Amino acid sequence: MGREPRFAREELEKIVDNINGSIPKVEWDFEGIHYFDNGPLTVQYLFVLDALNFCFWPDKDLSYDHLALGLKAALQNDKSALDADRLQSYSGPQLRELLNWPRPLPLEEERVRLLHEVGLELERSFKGEAANIVKSCGNSAVTLVALVARHFPGFRDHSLYKGHQVFLYKRAQIFAADLWGAFKGQGYGRFYDMSSITIFADYIIPAVLRKLGVLKYSSALSNSIDSNDEIAPGSEEEVEIRACSVHAVEKMRELIESKFRKQVLSVEMDLWLWSCGVQNRSLQHHRTLSIYY
Repeated sequence: MGREPRFAREELEKIVDNINGSIPKVEWDFEGIHYFDNGPLTVQYLFVLDALNFCFWPDKDLSYDHLALGLKAALQNDKSALDADRLQSYSGPQLRELLNWPRPLPLEEERVRLLHEVGLELERSFKGEAANIVKSCGNSAVTLVALVARHFPGFRDHSLYKGHQVFLYKRAQIFAADLWGAFKGQGYGRFYDMSSITIFADYIIPAVLRKLGVLKYSSALSNSIDSNDEIAPGSEEEVEIRACSVHAVEKMRELIESKFRKQVLSVEMDLWLWSCGVQNRSLQHHRTLSIYY
C-alpha cells in the first residue's frame, strides 16, 4: 500500500532524552472544565461525556471543552439532567439546548442514538447509574473497559484490518482514565491495573506524534491530511494511523522505563501529548467521520 505511517525510533529517543525521561506533569482537569462532586453524579457525568466524546472537527468552532462545559452547566442547573430516563428521551434540538450550542452538532443523529442507548442500558442493567458499572468491575480498569464494551455497542471501537480484528477502545478506556484522574486514584477512580490502559487513539495524538517526527507518513498520506481530505472510517490508513500511535507511545514508555528506570503510565503520556496538541491551533490532523473518536 505504501501510505502507512512509519515509526521513527531515533526521533523517539531524542524526545525521551530531551525531557530527561520525565513526562511533564499535566493535571487531569487542567482547564477546569469538568463537573465534579466526588460522588456517583460525577461518574454519570463522565460516562455521558465519554459517550459523546467524538468528532468535533466538522464544526470548526466546536471542541471537547464545549461538550464538557455544556454537560457541567446542565447538571449544575438540574441535577436530574443526565438521569437514565432523561437520556432516553433527548432529541437533537434538546441536546443542542443542553450543550448551549446554536446549530446542529456533527453526527447529531448518532449522538442522540448513543444517548438513548446509554440511558436504556443503564436503566436495564445498572439501576440507572453509571456508578454501578464501576462498582461491578472489582477495581480493574481492564474489566471496566470490557464491561462497557459488552453492554454499550457504541463503545465497541474495533476495526477489521487485513483479516484481523483491531481493538482500540478509545472512549471506553478514556472513561476509566477520567475516573482515575477525577477521583485521583481513589474511590470510584481506584484501579490496580491502570498500567494496562493504552493511550486514546484519536486525531490529536497522531498529529502531535507526526509533528514531533515520531510518526513518518508517506508523501501521499501527508498530502491527503494536509489537504483536509477525509479518510474513510475503518480504512487501512485510518487503522494504521491510530494503531501506530498506540505502538509509538508504548515504545516511548518502555524506553523511559529501561533508560531512566522510571515507571510512567500511558494515561499520563496521553494527557501530556494531548495538552500539547490542543494548544497548537495550527496542528494538521487526519479527518475521519467516526463515532469512536
